[in-house]
Amino acid sequence: MATNSEKIAFLTGFGKRVQALREEKQLSLRQLAQNCEIDYSDIGKIEKGLRNIQMSTILELSKGLDVSPQELFNFKINENPN
Repeated sequence: MATNSEKIAFLTGFGKRVQALREEKQLSLRQLAQNCEIDYSDIGKIEKGLRNIQMSTILELSKGLDVSPQELFNFKINENPN
């Protein structure tokens, strides 16, 4: 079973990956929200690692970013925040 710190590290890494892809595509939070069915404030929380999301949200994010769902998981988990 994953520890709480492992879960936080995963959510943070995922969020940073979403943010990097969004910025790479030069999209604002609002523009990404318009591309998918997710409120822009929720996207901000996802990017900060504050929101644990469902599989359907992963699909929406991948559509909004025009990437495969697998591409969202192309990141390393950093368990040491410092």
